[in-house]
Amino acid sequence: MHEPSRRAVLGAGIAVAGGGLLGACSPSGGEYGMDNSGLGGNAGPAAATPSEYISPHGPEVRDREDRRGPGPVRRVQLTATATTLDLGARKVTSWAYEDQVPGQAIRVTAGETLALTLVNQLPQPTTLHWHGIRLRNDMDGVPGITQPPIKTGAAFDYLFTAVNPGTYWVHPHTGVQVDRGLYAPLIIEDPKEPLKYDKEWIVVLDDWLDGVGGRTPDKVLRQLNGGRTMAHGVETGASSMPLMSRHGGTASPSPTSLAPSRPAAAAATSELLGGEAGHVTYPYYLINGRTPDSPQVFRAKRGDRIRIRIINAGGDTAFRVALGGHKMTVTHTDGYPVRHTTTDALLLGMGERYDVLVTAKSGVFPLAALAEGKKRSTLAVLHTSGKKSIKFKRPKELDGKLVWAAQLKAAESVRLEPRPPDRTIRLRLTGSMRKFDWAINGRPYDPTQRYPVRAGERVRLTFINGTPMWHPVHVHGHTYELPDGGARKDTTILLPHRKVSVDFDADNPGLWMLHCHNVYHSESGMMTILGYQK
Repeated sequence: MHEPSRRAVLGAGIAVAGGGLLGACSPSGGEYGMDNSGLGGNAGPAAATPSEYISPHGPEVRDREDRRGPGPVRRVQLTATATTLDLGARKVTSWAYEDQVPGQAIRVTAGETLALTLVNQLPQPTTLHWHGIRLRNDMDGVPGITQPPIKTGAAFDYLFTAVNPGTYWVHPHTGVQVDRGLYAPLIIEDPKEPLKYDKEWIVVLDDWLDGVGGRTPDKVLRQLNGGRTMAHGVETGASSMPLMSRHGGTASPSPTSLAPSRPAAAAATSELLGGEAGHVTYPYYLINGRTPDSPQVFRAKRGDRIRIRIINAGGDTAFRVALGGHKMTVTHTDGYPVRHTTTDALLLGMGERYDVLVTAKSGVFPLAALAEGKKRSTLAVLHTSGKKSIKFKRPKELDGKLVWAAQLKAAESVRLEPRPPDRTIRLRLTGSMRKFDWAINGRPYDPTQRYPVRAGERVRLTFINGTPMWHPVHVHGHTYELPDGGARKDTTILLPHRKVSVDFDADNPGLWMLHCHNVYHSESGMMTILGYQK
């Protein structure tokens, strides 16, 4: 068993444990106004829930949280602010949590109650979504559905019991804010951790354009969808931004010459992803907020057993990841254990997480992340001995055995009990890059639409990709099981013109988003809502 003192040294977050128990919870700040930017989802109070559906603020949600039971309280304050960030290759003006990217890891132990106050000092309203967490519905952070947007200068208290240990992360669910610097790891520690390791690293992958050559994610979205901003279904009208080429664009210009009126997309294709790899040209790719010419260095001793928690926080990029000179043993995906599988490389879609174990060799090695299909890469460095600096070649492991979720099996401890589904919901992903008309079942996001489920049901979601583009499909508030005893996931890659059926138990009442985790797809319409009926 790894020693508790190591956690404090390697992964201490901003959370500070407090005593006592909390029962009821309520938002603070008291004042929630309209998002005049048009980027913050439905303005004002959260949308009314039809009478036949359970409200995020209903007694059923409170009762479910009461059954989880309050634990010792861990209190955190997080401030979202406009700031200057040093990425290594350059400094940029962007938005971040506590003036750093990624935000410092938030750590809590399973069974504890997390009480986090988000203070909004951004020029736009915002929210905080707890990606992958099975939490109470009114804390899910979806503006216009589970809460009003947090107005500039206001705050909101998020309060819930952390149940399932694992690797998660937090980010806004407001417009395309996640494609700035607003994200941070969230680690729920297992008090009965079965893995043995000496060190732990968190590796956050990202694609970066904000503040480079006048670009922002908001401008890119308007270019992509022809001048409409449809954050959470709110269409705000035409923009002065010119339309972009939707048929491959041009080669990526240099970061210093890139102007916001230039095409947002380049010809990104990947055989691994079945065709189109992404739409957006990024000048930088990052590991832990650093470009490859100024990488983060992880230090260890030869023979150290290292747990690496890998998170893809990108907006439009899948990453292929490998540690030069090493094999990786996959132990978890999306927070849940899998049968241990050894591999050379991993493929992560946006929103996915993998935990791996490696045994450090002697020397200096690149932890390389290839932007799949985009012909660019980034890296961090494992240093155990040898030269302080070295010029790395492409690790051969990137082209070796590759694992992704469809090849993994859930650990026996987290397998769903075999049972036929009580309800099947067919969700066809539709749209194209040419029109940028992304939708589900041909219908762009409508905050009043519901796909009904009932508490206690085994629900089968059949995702059918009718588009020429891959999509990382994410469900809030639940984890589903991939077919034939596959991995437990909340986000999974769906290749073009393929189908996958996943099962989950409806045991967390409320209204829950389901969407593509390419932020430019979701904010152009590829999302909908699962609603628990009374």
